[in-house]
Amino acid sequence: MITLYGSGPNFGLPDASPFVTKAETLLRMSKLPFKKALMSFSKAPKGKIPYIEDDGQLLGDSTLIRWHLEKKYGIDFDQGLTAEQLAIAWAFEKMAEDNLYWASVYFRWMIDDNFRKGPVNFFKGVPAPVRPVVVSMIRRRLRKTLHGQGIGRHSADEITAIGIRSIDAMAAYLGDKPFFMGNAPVGIDATMFAFAVSAICPLFESDLQRAAASHDNLRRYVGRMTARFYPELQEIAGCEAAA
Repeated sequence: MITLYGSGPNFGLPDASPFVTKAETLLRMSKLPFKKALMSFSKAPKGKIPYIEDDGQLLGDSTLIRWHLEKKYGIDFDQGLTAEQLAIAWAFEKMAEDNLYWASVYFRWMIDDNFRKGPVNFFKGVPAPVRPVVVSMIRRRLRKTLHGQGIGRHSADEITAIGIRSIDAMAAYLGDKPFFMGNAPVGIDATMFAFAVSAICPLFESDLQRAAASHDNLRRYVGRMTARFYPELQEIAGCEAAA
């Protein structure tokens, strides 16, 4: 059986990381048997989550996990898509993972009120006497990462505008379609669902979150994906499950 490693359910989401949620949704789409376990960064082959263990093989990165499932198990997550649709799907996936993600990280980790409501809980296992030092060090390191990636060089208003541009693009392309590319879910839906619920998550207050939650079609889409692939849940990120 495949084991998917992540941080576990947090913030009312299947996992705190949208990349883990993406991988889990792909596994649910595949109908392959799998179980979930808490990660260990020392074990993670890429030093990050998600990663899977499959027949003794450790494999990291959500995109590489998808390619592994497709190659090893003969799964076609994009059955029926044209070359043009595949190109559009890839572009949206990279927009979400390499742009919207970092905007969301900024508002979760760099805004003190949001940090205290969410990410600070990741440090509960750190001994109390050294916890403030560790928290400060990790936040400082992440701030440098955001600066290196580029998003951290902008003001909060500029980051909001960039993030909203991505959210609006997702909502505009989805339109009135049941799923991102049409009437049936395909591989890109695992990504769009994961990053939509991450952006909509009401725990983290920001103009970006409010912009994401204002798109009724994205909320209905999250509810539709929840009903299809997470039938044990009544709602995710405040979006009620409904077919």
